[in-house]
Amino acid sequence: MRVLIVEDEPLLAEAIRAGLELQSIAADVVGDGEAALIAVDLTAYDVVVLDRDIPVIHGDEVCRTIAQRSPRPAVIMLTAAHSLQSRVDGLALGADDYLTKPFEFPELVARLYALARRPFAAQPVVLEVRDIRLDPTRHEVTRRGHFVHLTRKEFAVLEVLMRDPDAVVSAEQLLARAWDENANPFTHTVKVTISALRRKLGEPWPIQTLTGTGYTMRIAP
Repeated sequence: MRVLIVEDEPLLAEAIRAGLELQSIAADVVGDGEAALIAVDLTAYDVVVLDRDIPVIHGDEVCRTIAQRSPRPAVIMLTAAHSLQSRVDGLALGADDYLTKPFEFPELVARLYALARRPFAAQPVVLEVRDIRLDPTRHEVTRRGHFVHLTRKEFAVLEVLMRDPDAVVSAEQLLARAWDENANPFTHTVKVTISALRRKLGEPWPIQTLTGTGYTMRIAP
């Protein structure tokens, strides 16, 4: 999952980003509404975590602008206002969910996954491809019933591949979905991560490499 955090309090923004990273969720941070709209133009985020009271362009206008786009990321709006009318107003602007500050971090993570699943209504909460089972909420992977210990990036890459196991995903797409904006596109980090995943998941290799194209979990012909 790729998330944009729009928050003008640097300590809070960094705390959210670091916490999401521990959940294998790649997150970028911007501090104002103008930067948020630029970021959404440049990157296909799954969810935008949007503080309502941000400078330059107010969060309400950012939310309204994102809501008019197609396709668009889901928006979860953060605010210090606890009134019912504030929540109603935020949802009316096009927000998909609403969370008041202060909030419990596990609740934010749960809401992010719920929003990320929404465009894929037919997709189960727990992903299963043949004998591999991935639970995003519990952050667990098993194969043939045996727990597989993965690093955060290995987990994130496997999740991207399992969400559409018949698709061919390029290294560039994996970088965009499982790493943050600081990832170096000229390194072999994706290849190294895929190799580690194969080794940990064991034979028969569940991830196929299509030379010059990318990676897939579909059964090789």
